[in-house]
Parts: sequence; structure tokens; C-alpha cells
Amino acid sequence: MKEAAGEANMTVITIVLIAIVLGIGTVVVNSVMKSTAQSGACQSAGGFWEGGKCCQNANCNPTGTYACQKATSATTVNGVSVEAGEWYCQ
Repeated sequence: MKEAAGEANMTVITIVLIAIVLGIGTVVVNSVMKSTAQSGACQSAGGFWEGGKCCQNANCNPTGTYACQKATSATTVNGVSVEAGEWYCQ
């Protein structure tokens, strides 16, 4: 009887662990798929995708006065802090 109860407990623990792993896996995969879709749409439109953001020349200024640039060092642009490596409109 004790052996049967132990096997039942192990089965329940296994099912719970599988459910946890599937739940975490689903969240991670959905996040990656969303980011990939956004990146593809951004790049298809001629933009740059970096750090979860899309920078396009058209977003900076439709007249083309400004262009997207990548900061080589931390700076402030138009009152906004920009970290090294981030894209910004200049």
C-alpha cells in the first residue's frame, strides 16, 4: 500500500513539473516570436532594430532633415539621455 501511494505522489510531482516547464517555455517562446516579428517588420520597412526598438529615418523626420544614428558614447540628444550603442534621431 505504501509503495502504491509513493508511486502516485511521484506521478503527481512529475505532472506538476512538466506543467511548470511547459508554462515557462510557452512564455519564452511567445516573447521571442513577438520580438522576431517586430524586428522583421522594422527591417522590412528599412529601419534598424536594436535593443527592442525600431529606428527609421521616416520616424525621425518625414522631410529627411534628421537621420537615425547610433551613439558611440553616452550622450544627451534634444534633452533625452542616449546610451552608447543606442539608435537615436539626429
